[in-house]
Amino acid sequence: MTWVEEVREAVLTTPAGSVASCGEVGRHIGTGPRQVGRAMSLLGEDTGLPWWRVVHADGTPATCHEGRAPAPPAEEGAPVRGGRVDLEWARHRWGPP
Repeated sequence: MTWVEEVREAVLTTPAGSVASCGEVGRHIGTGPRQVGRAMSLLGEDTGLPWWRVVHADGTPATCHEGRAPAPPAEEGAPVRGGRVDLEWARHRWGPP
């Protein structure tokens, strides 16, 4: 499995209403947050990947795909304050397998 496929698999485990930072996904698969971001850019919108569930380290939503998330974290139940997802809350909901 390539590292891009590993990122994809990790992101697919993130349930609706939860988010994970690029760093958290990276630690799960043994790579860095920049590689996760790169993989996310390589995985197109048509892959069925819930890319909007991967956020920056400070909780701000990703700006890839021109910010057109079909179901932004807030709509899926993740608390958003000041334009940022509450990562402390989200960390209790998402745990890599």
